[in-house]
Amino acid sequence: MAKPNVKAVLLSPQRTLGEKPLLVVGPSLGTSTVLWTETAALLGDEFDVVGWDLPGHGVSPAASETFSVAELADAVVDLVDSIVPGAVFHYAGDSLGGATGLQLAIKHGERLKSLSVQCTGAKLGTPEGWLERAETVRAQGTAVMIQGSAQRWFAPGFMDRQPVVSSRLLHALRDADRFSYAFCCEALAGFDVRSQLGGITVPTQALAGVEDTVAPPSCAEEIVAGINSRFNTGGGSAVAVALDGVGHLAPAEAPAVVADLMRTFMKEAGQ
Repeated sequence: MAKPNVKAVLLSPQRTLGEKPLLVVGPSLGTSTVLWTETAALLGDEFDVVGWDLPGHGVSPAASETFSVAELADAVVDLVDSIVPGAVFHYAGDSLGGATGLQLAIKHGERLKSLSVQCTGAKLGTPEGWLERAETVRAQGTAVMIQGSAQRWFAPGFMDRQPVVSSRLLHALRDADRFSYAFCCEALAGFDVRSQLGGITVPTQALAGVEDTVAPPSCAEEIVAGINSRFNTGGGSAVAVALDGVGHLAPAEAPAVVADLMRTFMKEAGQ
């Protein structure tokens, strides 16, 4: 295994980084920073918002070998240090981007001001399911995933209401490198941090879509319970919020709601 190389996209207005608190946002498997465009626009006056793309997705180069979710977290820290060396930052991520956030909090907690994990879990799916998907995509390409992803990603009716947004996200999937996508699947097959959640000390927000069949609200509740388990008095530092009418891609499906929840949470955590 080797730490992958990920690239950044500035999602807030062009200005000297460091003038505002830094918010780093991570994507779901098969998407790109497009996932965060609308939410970032709503937060961009108050935060420097930098998105990163998974290997072989968006602007990031393809991966040449396997990597773990923990190594993705290492790559995100390296990326931040290449932009604002040593910065302590807010982090938000959806699905695989959220799993990466949990690894950041476990391994690099001193670098985080707050953590917002969205539509994710401390373990996602089954190793067998992810390895089977990796094999399928290597053989047939990412286009084979479009129909299934459209059903998994969005709450009922979203594609009809927001055809442009959903089309952009599905195009990102179509354009992703098949081998890098497969490596991401293999990383998820090996991802399970349920036993490590109690070591997270960063203020954490877990958002879940009520319509999400991949990472339902029970996953967010499990994350919060695991983090708060170290507080004998029950006064933990993690909170879960379920979003009605939202599927697996909360930042794209409900940008105004997500931005409001994140803004309040980040300010409470301390900018």
